[in-house]
Amino acid sequence: MADISTLLLASLNPDTRKQAEQSLTTLSTQPGFLIHLLRLVLESSQDRAVRLSGSIYLKNITKLRWEEDVQPLAEQDKAALRAELVPAMLALSAPADKAIRAQVAESVSLIAELDFPVKWENLIDQLVSSLSATDYNVNAGVLQTAHSIFQPWRAHVRSDELFTEINFVLSKFIDPFMQLFRQTAMLLLSNPSPNPALTSPKSNYELLAQAMVLLVDIYYDFTCQDLPPAIEDSHEEFFGPGTGWFQNFLLWDPVDLRGDPDDTTASLTSQIKTGILEIAELFIKLYPEQLQKTTSVETLVQGVWSLVGSNKLPSVADDALVSQSLRFISTAIRSGYYKELFSARETISSLVQGVVVPNVTLREHDVEQFEDDPLEFIRLDLAVSATGTDLATRRQAAADVLQALVGSGYEAEATEIVGSWINTGLSEYASNKEENWKAKDSAIYLLTAVATRGSTSQHGVTSTNALVDVVKFFSDHVFEDLQATSGAVQPILQVDAIRFLYTFRNQLTKPQLLSVLPLLARHLRSENYVTYTYAAITIDRVLSIKQANQMLFAQADIHDSALEMIDALLSRIEAARTPEKVAENDHLMKCTMRIIVTARQTLIPGYEGILARLVAILGAISKNPSNPYFDQYIFESISGLMRFVVAGSRAALPNFEQSLFGPFIIIIEQDIDQYIPYAFQVLAQMLELHRGGQIPVAYRSLVPFLLKIEIWSQKGSIPGLVRLLSAFLEQDGENLYQTGQLVGLLGVVQQRLIPSKLNDAWGIELLQSVIVNIKPANLQQYMKPIFLCLLTRLHTNKTDKFEYLFAKFILYIMAVNVDGLEPDYFIKVIEEIQPNLWSQILTNFVILQAPKFPHKERKLAVVGITRILCNSAMMLQEPSIRTWSGAYSALGKLFSERQHLETKSDVTEEGVVTAIDFEEQNAGYQAAYSRLAASETGKVFDPVAYVSNPLQYLQQELEKLTSKYGQQVQGLIANAEGGRIV
Repeated sequence: MADISTLLLASLNPDTRKQAEQSLTTLSTQPGFLIHLLRLVLESSQDRAVRLSGSIYLKNITKLRWEEDVQPLAEQDKAALRAELVPAMLALSAPADKAIRAQVAESVSLIAELDFPVKWENLIDQLVSSLSATDYNVNAGVLQTAHSIFQPWRAHVRSDELFTEINFVLSKFIDPFMQLFRQTAMLLLSNPSPNPALTSPKSNYELLAQAMVLLVDIYYDFTCQDLPPAIEDSHEEFFGPGTGWFQNFLLWDPVDLRGDPDDTTASLTSQIKTGILEIAELFIKLYPEQLQKTTSVETLVQGVWSLVGSNKLPSVADDALVSQSLRFISTAIRSGYYKELFSARETISSLVQGVVVPNVTLREHDVEQFEDDPLEFIRLDLAVSATGTDLATRRQAAADVLQALVGSGYEAEATEIVGSWINTGLSEYASNKEENWKAKDSAIYLLTAVATRGSTSQHGVTSTNALVDVVKFFSDHVFEDLQATSGAVQPILQVDAIRFLYTFRNQLTKPQLLSVLPLLARHLRSENYVTYTYAAITIDRVLSIKQANQMLFAQADIHDSALEMIDALLSRIEAARTPEKVAENDHLMKCTMRIIVTARQTLIPGYEGILARLVAILGAISKNPSNPYFDQYIFESISGLMRFVVAGSRAALPNFEQSLFGPFIIIIEQDIDQYIPYAFQVLAQMLELHRGGQIPVAYRSLVPFLLKIEIWSQKGSIPGLVRLLSAFLEQDGENLYQTGQLVGLLGVVQQRLIPSKLNDAWGIELLQSVIVNIKPANLQQYMKPIFLCLLTRLHTNKTDKFEYLFAKFILYIMAVNVDGLEPDYFIKVIEEIQPNLWSQILTNFVILQAPKFPHKERKLAVVGITRILCNSAMMLQEPSIRTWSGAYSALGKLFSERQHLETKSDVTEEGVVTAIDFEEQNAGYQAAYSRLAASETGKVFDPVAYVSNPLQYLQQELEKLTSKYGQQVQGLIANAEGGRIV
């Protein structure tokens, strides 16, 4: 344990990180490790880097391993840590420890999410007893801890369990919370101060404001699901017009808390006001009847107007407050409850003039960001807030006010008023293009806002304002900037033109889009970072358009330009000097991927060059993986290129193997854990492409490594490993058996997969592959240990999910059509374990679970039960015969919804490729599994493909059985609940 601090320091150095992390992982399994680590974090004499690193490592353990069931953390260690976490938060109350405290607070939140209140009953009591009437350093620690526990409620679906937890917290915390809120508000708002010792010097006043930020956050937490009686009863105290705490805080602007004009961080005053307006917005959405008891919304709107009208808060530090203010106005307009407030033409005009136009206009800060921090400019420009609407910046929030007006019955007035501002902006630009380019930029942004009625980040604008001709505006005012050569117009206007195309791509026809595609391709060669990046983003989205569930663009559409566009994109990526810079712009790699999966076989003439460049880029970024999105797209690009090129030219497969095998072996040997899951999937894809032919010897050298227990400890690798081993079983199963490697494979299943609640499904999948691909004679000796392993898990750690998986496994092995694998082959093994065991398994698991199978598994269940009933001699002998009628009844329930028994066609190529868009939502190094959509052919082995009509199959098999056993079968059917299946 004495080495922990040294190892934490070593984990911060890229050269020693891997070894240090492995040593820490080994140490972390020792008793007492968690408490030792927490005490190290609290030791003020320790190096700060060690303490911060320790707090992050503690958070990661709670995030990834708190409920680990293969190498579980000891329950007494977990209990000891829970007991010490709240005192630890209080010990970290000093302002200097803020960063460390934030990490420990996240650990509290993660553990509370899993253990509170059942295993951590005294958590709230600990917090309440720690609150102080005088020490606001301690209060800040308590409130931060409390908020970290309550904040997850905001994202939860309503449930009895959730409300039980919330009510438990409120019963203990609401009274002290209200008391502290009132005390803190009084201290902040009163002048002169009722308690100078708490409000001065300035640092004490700041502490009070910091506490108020957290108190406002917790007020939101408490009301995010339902309105607690204590808050409902005190509504007037908080929301009352002119008198309420919230109204007073909106107008409050103490000199001591004003930030530096050049500071980009929101002041405490600004944070409090932003939080209050978030609460007001929440109440309009969830509790409108509360707000209508008084004129609180009207008063708040006036407060917002005096706060942000006529651009009173131009500073970057106030961006969050201005955006939230505008979001509050949008929500009030959309609610429909305040028509009188917003319906007058003068109101709409003053809203546009005083709020919308000033916040749409580009500031000097925005222009500097465009030039100096282009990736951040793009990120904010594309950002989507948690509500699903583009509201991350002032411009987007101002545009949303316009869209709220247009969508709430004020379309004609808003369009006309904004139209005059647009025309003014265009006229100003025409009079002096050099000086007045910002006027045109604003005009285009206003037009985009007023024209948009509905949009999604995936599809762009989906419905438009009928009073605006988007295509005509594009032709008259935007196309000229798109067509202009680089440098001929202001770069921001050129980006505006590309963004306009990106936004309204669904309003243009395919011929119109095809006509502008060469212009976008040309902009990939621009010298301006934002211009070429936006060109890549737009090409990607245009090529992703679907109509009637079909991709709009096919390989023929980009046949002539694909290689040129890929060259331009890869040249941009290759120009970077460091691994981090190579990987920073994932938009370029995503566009490369999109062109590859659209161009498909048309890339055959130039694929070798593309592959070599992709492998070189992968080599560069593997030195320091830094961008999970870029990683996802480069592996999708490699995988997609192989998939479509090999589909058109089988001879290309050895070239892919030659190019990729070496780099992938390095990735695996150097344990580059971010890339290992991808490498396994691409290796599996290459192996699957051999389709039963002779596989190269090089693959076999991988198997010993794949069977090492350590490699299975990285959760994200497991799906790829299972797929790769399944490919080995399918292509080279006999060799696995002959070399004894099958024993190692089954060892992994029994030790690592089946015992784990997280990975048991992968264990079942691998076992199914073993059953299908190993000859029955060779399999015989392993079946008893396999069943014992599954039964042990059922006995020691039964879950609903595993009961279903077990029943599915039984029906899978009964349903597969392999010579020598009749139902009695398996039933005999089960009966050898314990007499009458098969009848118990059939009654307690298979018959109970089968009718509850998901729709896509129903056909498997029907065929499995049919074979159990009709192809097993043992089922017509004692004691199994007693279960026959029950199994037939389960079959009847499955046949009651016959539409789910039809075989669905294979996934289309388009379906697999567009799945990439949904995968990217989960990309990230902490993601459980980064699936490569392009690597999957869509053709999954179907064990019951040999049955086209399940009912006909049942009737045929029953006829054979009746001809052999006669009236006995009729009697069994007659005894079944529900009678004969017809």
